[in-house]
Amino acid sequence: MSKFVIYQVLPRLFGNYKTKNKYDGTIEENGCGKFNSFTTKALNEIKSLGTTHIWYTGVIEHATKTNYSAYGIRQSHPAIVKGRAGSAYAIKDYYDVDPDLAVNVDNRMAEFENMVKRTHAADMKVIIDFVPNHVAREYHSDVKPKGVTDLGEKDNPDWAFSPSNNFYYIPNQKFTPQFDIDGYNEFPAKASGNDVFNPSPTINDWYETVKLNYGVNYMEGKQKQFDPIPDTWHKMLDILLYWASKKIDGFRCDMAEMVPVEFWGWAISRVKKEYPHIIFIAEVYNPAEYRNYICNGKFDYLYDKVGLYDTLRNVTSRNHPVRNITYAWQQLGGIEDNMLNFLENHDEQRIASGFFAGDGIYAQPAMIVAATLTKAPVMIYFGQELGELGMDNEGFSGVDGRTTIFDYWGVKSIQAWANKGKFDGKDLTNEQLELREFYKKLLNVTMNEKAITEGVMYDLEFANYDNPKFNSHEQFAYFRKYEDDLLLFALNFHDKNLDTEIRIPAEAFQFLGINENENYKCVNLLDEKEELPDITLSSAEVFKVYLPAWKGKIIKLIKTSKGQKQNNTTSKTKALGI
Repeated sequence: MSKFVIYQVLPRLFGNYKTKNKYDGTIEENGCGKFNSFTTKALNEIKSLGTTHIWYTGVIEHATKTNYSAYGIRQSHPAIVKGRAGSAYAIKDYYDVDPDLAVNVDNRMAEFENMVKRTHAADMKVIIDFVPNHVAREYHSDVKPKGVTDLGEKDNPDWAFSPSNNFYYIPNQKFTPQFDIDGYNEFPAKASGNDVFNPSPTINDWYETVKLNYGVNYMEGKQKQFDPIPDTWHKMLDILLYWASKKIDGFRCDMAEMVPVEFWGWAISRVKKEYPHIIFIAEVYNPAEYRNYICNGKFDYLYDKVGLYDTLRNVTSRNHPVRNITYAWQQLGGIEDNMLNFLENHDEQRIASGFFAGDGIYAQPAMIVAATLTKAPVMIYFGQELGELGMDNEGFSGVDGRTTIFDYWGVKSIQAWANKGKFDGKDLTNEQLELREFYKKLLNVTMNEKAITEGVMYDLEFANYDNPKFNSHEQFAYFRKYEDDLLLFALNFHDKNLDTEIRIPAEAFQFLGINENENYKCVNLLDEKEELPDITLSSAEVFKVYLPAWKGKIIKLIKTSKGQKQNNTTSKTKALGI
């Protein structure tokens, strides 16, 4: 079954209950969540949302300005660390966990392993990040296993490129970024993580990271030198196997398309040979490469950012017509179930922020689409279910509509829900409670209805383009069906409550394998208390439904008795008004 629900969360922020945070504050001033913040109670509450997987973001040790040298952890130079806490995507030691997240720093790996055990005990699986394209400029493993050599340890820095090097170098040139680095020295300079092959990245580049070398010679037309297998391949496979042995269940692979697809096909097949249950999710933004990374790269799932996410955001923001959703899924041409759908993650702006919709309630119809249109997995970002604003000025991360991944901070909506570890929602507003209940109902319906997890989809939008009682600029409708389970989805992306009529063409009955003129009882799975009239499905009739503003209904059609079968050709003619 491909359908599952991911809850992405930053442990650093999740368990931090300090409500008075200082701009650019230290860990002592602003506090920090821990692995043990994910108590059995917390995990059960996350599970109750319908969650099947938790993506713990920022687990592996990364560069930070916080000093842990007393624990044998080499200190990072502050000039090449973004924010006090540092970016979770500037990995400093691939064989260790972030000491910020441990109550007892010396016991940090055991604390992580215990969190994994608690997550499994709560009947959820664990996903962590794998950041293959780049590492922190001062990468150094303090706890690497015996026999492991560090990335770059045996490099020849006199060579700009060699398949036996782990990094790319700019020989005989000093690292001189276009801003003050306050005493940091690097000679020769290494290429920066976002493919900057010169010694002078800008403040907007990934200057805190260095690019890993997988045997692609970027200086000479991107020549691929993969025979013999480059040293970096072996090192990164060893890292994947190390974390797989910690009983995790999946990797979310950062900027996977910046790493050659040949490496992925080689590495993923080897990991799955030993750990066949582990899933691999790729952050890929180039649709032209989707099939390549699925078929040759062996990825299970890819981000659907430039397709469905961008479409749903534009629809919700009233920039694009709703009918563009049809175009988005059709563009995938059969691989739509291999995508990961979402409306928020750590890179994107919060729905409720002033940069997106201004209130989390406006994303309800879009979230229904993301969760139910296909058999693909769906993800939410911690606080999304509470309408988190993401409008704080935390430090390195300013007021940008995102929740910081660089600073020590507290997330107000999560703190209100957590109530200092009780997770009873006592301090939530009525609006937050209502929104969380929507997510809870939607995601549980998503996972419990076989028409969604295993069924086929039939898009009704094209059949209603010329329907005067259905505006394809603002409404969307589709069927999902599995065996005798039939669901009708009706969504309203509009500021007004509407009485909508949906045409169902004869082709829908043929495609879904259902007879015309069957009688059905209707139940709104998002509000089972709502009384809906029984209906007869026919291409000669319309399906009438009341849709509140910015809401949607998932209507389960339960067959009650058979009516008289009608000729499909006649029905089609009547439906089209011919």
